Amino acid sequence: MPLPSLFANLRLPVIASPLFIISTPELVIAQCKAGVVGSFPSLNARPISQLDEWLHRITEELAAHNRDHPEAPAAPFAVNQIVHRTNNRLDEDMAMCAKWQVPLLITSLGAREDVYNAAHGWGGIVLHDVIDDRFARKAIEKGADGLIPVAAGAGGHAGMQSPFALMQEIRQWFTGLVALSGAIGHGRSILAAQALGADFAYIGSAWIACEEANAMQGYKDAIVASSAGDIVYSNLFTGIHGNYLRSSIVNAGMDPDNLPVSDPTAMNFGSGGNTEAKAWKDIWGSGQGIGTIDAVEPVAARVDRFAAEYHEAIAALATNTAPFKR
Repeated sequence: MPLPSLFANLRLPVIASPLFIISTPELVIAQCKAGVVGSFPSLNARPISQLDEWLHRITEELAAHNRDHPEAPAAPFAVNQIVHRTNNRLDEDMAMCAKWQVPLLITSLGAREDVYNAAHGWGGIVLHDVIDDRFARKAIEKGADGLIPVAAGAGGHAGMQSPFALMQEIRQWFTGLVALSGAIGHGRSILAAQALGADFAYIGSAWIACEEANAMQGYKDAIVASSAGDIVYSNLFTGIHGNYLRSSIVNAGMDPDNLPVSDPTAMNFGSGGNTEAKAWKDIWGSGQGIGTIDAVEPVAARVDRFAAEYHEAIAALATNTAPFKR
């Protein structure tokens, strides 16, 4: 089905995932100006007054960019809402999103009909992230406009299913918007996401090693130096399984090959669960797709590279498949 007009200005079929602590207006604005959807978690803005300031700044700067560059208008931006019962700021954050008419919401950790209805009330589109087909069906039944299947290898809180299996099951019954997440760090992977049936590639870890990212230099350097074999899957740090950089676990004084299991009923998105090290601040999230990230560079340069790789992959696919009968 055709994409909504909201996405008409995308240079690539890419949504940048919201990164806790790391995604701030500098990163979001750079992503949108480069032609991909930029996003941030509302909880990155603390206190609530800062969320108001951020949304004002993002809205005004993108509008100014569009006035100055009508030939290359910015992509839209998104705000991530954690809708789990432990988020006691959700109502305030939703009210702020309504004030600024946020065009795209990304919801996580629970499907909420009231949240979807609120966004639809101001004309917003809602994508909900899921780790399996069962959760996908629940989100659509409650009114989400689209899905973000978080497949094996994705950074942060990730599922365990292959993107092949996850996309096949979802596309058997759902024809709406889908952004596939999981180990996407190259232009050919963006094309592969589309080949699996997704409308967008949902990319996170690649942005950490960008100049505009709000990450310490050691984190950025670790992304550049690491590959898929350096990713550890554990629920110790927040109560929910996620993928983390091995080096950060070692630096926190723990053995990444012998981590205990955390109590999943005691979710805590800022503390370290059974540890003193804090998730995201000390224990660095990352997906398995970072093996192709070989430098810290501006967002615009990263998008340029993704675009070149994407179009090269399209050309190569056309050449490589030519001998096969259709």
